[in-house]
Amino acid sequence: MKLKFKLFASLTDYLPADRKGNIVDLDLPAGTTIQTVIDQYRVPEKSAHLVLVNGRFIPPAARASHVLEENDELAIWPPVAGG
Repeated sequence: MKLKFKLFASLTDYLPADRKGNIVDLDLPAGTTIQTVIDQYRVPEKSAHLVLVNGRFIPPAARASHVLEENDELAIWPPVAGG
């Protein structure tokens, strides 16, 4: 199953060095969950603040059970501060 994985801001450090910008194309087995991808790329739980699949927010409690599908786009932002 192919999908796009995007990390933003300081989280881009968790992507492979050969990436193009903040995006990597992944080829994952069917049944892969959001949490599996987070764990595979060693993104700290506290840093995976805003998680979107195809632009839809996925709350922390649903990440371990949300199964990704072909051509999904998984995007993760860290917590941000500002004013």
